[in-house]
Amino acid sequence: ATYSAAQKEFKLGDGADELRVEFTAIENNNARVSKVYVFHRGSYLVDVSYRIENLSRSSLMPSAYFQFVRDSSAPQGASVFIPTYTGAAFYTDAEKFKKVDFPSIEKKKADPPPASENGWVGMLQHYFVAAWLPQNGSKREFYARQLDGGLYSAGLVLAVPEIKVGEQAVFGTQLYVGPAQSRLDEVAPGLGLTVDYGIFTIFATPLFWLMSFINQWVGNWGFSIILLTVLIKLAFFPLSAASYRSMAKMRVVAPKLEKIKKQYGDDRERLNKAMMDLYKTEKINPLGGCLPVLIQIPVFIGLYWSILESVELRHAPFIGWIIDLSATDPYFVLPVIMGISMLIQTRLNPVPADPLQAKIMKIMPIAFSIIFFFFPAGLVLYSIVNNVLSISQQWYITRAAEVDRKGAAKD
Repeated sequence: ATYSAAQKEFKLGDGADELRVEFTAIENNNARVSKVYVFHRGSYLVDVSYRIENLSRSSLMPSAYFQFVRDSSAPQGASVFIPTYTGAAFYTDAEKFKKVDFPSIEKKKADPPPASENGWVGMLQHYFVAAWLPQNGSKREFYARQLDGGLYSAGLVLAVPEIKVGEQAVFGTQLYVGPAQSRLDEVAPGLGLTVDYGIFTIFATPLFWLMSFINQWVGNWGFSIILLTVLIKLAFFPLSAASYRSMAKMRVVAPKLEKIKKQYGDDRERLNKAMMDLYKTEKINPLGGCLPVLIQIPVFIGLYWSILESVELRHAPFIGWIIDLSATDPYFVLPVIMGISMLIQTRLNPVPADPLQAKIMKIMPIAFSIIFFFFPAGLVLYSIVNNVLSISQQWYITRAAEVDRKGAAKD
């Protein structure tokens, strides 16, 4: 059926809080269907209601389909280096939040939730979500299908009560079309999960809350990223100090390690034994520099994802030429600074015993600079601040360790 409206253009009037748009259609001369959208000022929620009038000579048992259809192409401006989810999502109280991506639909391996009396269906892309939100209490069936022309659909079907001859049925739902934000749980259960932090949600959620709290005071998301990174580095300072002290000890014994390597050459077994003996004599834990860093990694990855997935950073300016923290640096200044900071950091670290690792460490700053050309400015800013703070900590602790070593040698 083809729907028509009483007018071609609708506009929310000055002083009005809602706009009502109605479409009608005749379905095979059997039913008149009216579909009404009510838009509210300042809200991404749309009230959608239906009225079905039975014009036939027998009862009708209709079903209501609520679905989204789109192709599998990534959103405009998406970076190939930062994979973000584009696809369908479902939620029920029993199954909780479930993503169904386009490849699984194409391979006929899609697994939407079973029929339920609650839940919703949505279509996600980076920063945004559209979701049908029927009221709980009515049975619904979920589906995900591949259509012709490279299109995919995801939706739900609601059963409509029997409509007798000459009677009508009225029912409705809500449609959310807007940014993916954590406070969407206030709109519908589980809708806040469309802010996709992945397996690091447990870290990313409180970090984003803290970043938002800081932004309320400073009024600039760029400075909020800087201050949050500083707070996290301060919290992890004891662990970082332990790591850098271990690295400082490794730098001290580096000449001895080089001598051992020349002595044993390609004899890996004797070389490893001699190195372990040296570590034992010098009271160095070879993993001492790694373990404190490994403990911090989940937190910093959580911060990475909280910045990447925060729609609040979209079109948010920082300073100067950075007018959008969610977009790449137009002049590549931040990626170059990030590469320089990485280069300085590698110079402070002890030279790896393995020649191949040493070459990789030299190449990494250049490689990461090129990759970060395609990263959002907010993420690059976070990386720069993190690197600069790490360099400062490492320089201070290494220098203090060197002073202590010289003092002990004099004694």
